[in-house]
Amino acid sequence: MEKKQVVIIGAGISGLVACKYCLSKGFHPIVFESDGDIGGVWAKTIRTTRLQTFRGMYQFSDFPWPSSVTQEFPAQDQVLNYLRSYATHFDLMKHIHFHSIVKEIDYQGESSFVWSQWNGIGGTFLPGKWKVTVVTNRSQPPLTKVYEADFVILCVGRFKDVPNIPAFAPGTGPEVFQGKVIHSMDYAAMDHEKAEEFIKGKRVVVVGFQKQGLDIAMECSSVNGPENPCTVVYRKDRWKISDFAPWGIPLQYLYLNRFSELLVHKPGEGFLLGMLATLLSPLRWGISKLVEIHIKKKLPLAKYDMVPERSFSKDMRSCLLAIMPEDFFNQVESGSIMLQKSPGFSFHKDGIMLDGGIKPIQTDIVILATGFKGIQKLKNIFTSQDFGDFIAVSPDSRVALYRECIQPRIPQLAIIGFSESFSNLFTSEIRCRWIVELLDGGFKLPSIEEMEKDISNWDDYMKNSSGKYYQRSCITALDIWYNDQLCKDMGWNPRRKKGFWADLFQPYGPVDYANP
Repeated sequence: MEKKQVVIIGAGISGLVACKYCLSKGFHPIVFESDGDIGGVWAKTIRTTRLQTFRGMYQFSDFPWPSSVTQEFPAQDQVLNYLRSYATHFDLMKHIHFHSIVKEIDYQGESSFVWSQWNGIGGTFLPGKWKVTVVTNRSQPPLTKVYEADFVILCVGRFKDVPNIPAFAPGTGPEVFQGKVIHSMDYAAMDHEKAEEFIKGKRVVVVGFQKQGLDIAMECSSVNGPENPCTVVYRKDRWKISDFAPWGIPLQYLYLNRFSELLVHKPGEGFLLGMLATLLSPLRWGISKLVEIHIKKKLPLAKYDMVPERSFSKDMRSCLLAIMPEDFFNQVESGSIMLQKSPGFSFHKDGIMLDGGIKPIQTDIVILATGFKGIQKLKNIFTSQDFGDFIAVSPDSRVALYRECIQPRIPQLAIIGFSESFSNLFTSEIRCRWIVELLDGGFKLPSIEEMEKDISNWDDYMKNSSGKYYQRSCITALDIWYNDQLCKDMGWNPRRKKGFWADLFQPYGPVDYANP
């Protein structure tokens, strides 16, 4: 029987595991990567970037970290080397086409309005094909080629390629500023030496206070010191953590076991689970307060008016947490980092003007750590506008995916790695295993109507748990509940622990899913 052609777009974490598991089932994968290396966001990032999840949770189920890596939060080069070792160990590199940009994908087959079963009449693979247009810029002139695929797996990620640039009224945008304005994506893409030279001796303003903004601020402060302080401008206070063991209790025992998931409402839960979550809500509130008190004890948030209005649990369920660099507040104390909270800003010829400000913050460089338009990037890859609209009606919508993998109205296509979790590597791996089991005929999907009903239930959950940040599709509070669903679909036993109490209170991690 002829091997089915599976096109995988992106050679980051999701693309690597998708390729590995496609090979394990006898499919013929071809991976297109726009850059010259694997690793996705880890291939080009800031020198000081470290893993935000402890090492044991951020590993492949069948490929542990080498014994030489002992840090709980490995550095960028260690993570990238780990990914390269994985790709080499499973002989994935020969399937990857580097410097290959996928310009568009076009489905040639029946309209999604014709069929009611995503599997169609011929199993997972319908009679239709995808036409994948790829531009290889390694040659001059660039070479354009159209590939044919039985199935496409999009692993493009949401934190790359299309920067989110704030909109400004006429006459108040970057065009009036006499200095330089770049996005954090462009700064991260620089060689480390070039990045240091770019900021050295300059007054830098960093707009944004999530992970990338923190890393850039720390790098600027270490290079320039108090002589040329780095100013961080941000809108909202978010919980930053100094460690993963509040009061000596590892965070995974508070938020990443089955018992912790009994405290929160779940999509599709029955009456008893819903009642239990309601009854245990005071405990959920108490755990959140316990963690918040610990953070405020360890970090001088009150001193700098940085105590968030939202609860710690809410930020965690929205994937808005970040680890505070160890020396950050020492740099603030020394004057190397200045903090400015403001609902908005505009540009001035000499710098930026905060909303309500009297005079501008004078600066030479503004670095916008303002995130990415991942949804727009995802929509733009489709030739069909209908398919783009199925992905998300607007930039503020949540990407509508069944099991966070499948858009019921788009045939023969999966999206991996777009919704977030506590460990994106761990979650991407089990999703890829689910996809290849589906492709191999291990199970069938329900009807489109049933899948859309399930998506609606998850939408409601995301809105209730994350508020206006629901479009991030964060499953951190329900990792185990989510993994259980995937396991049951594949016919696996989701309960991997030995004994009732271990299953209830011990955290679940990659090693628990090493063998089905």
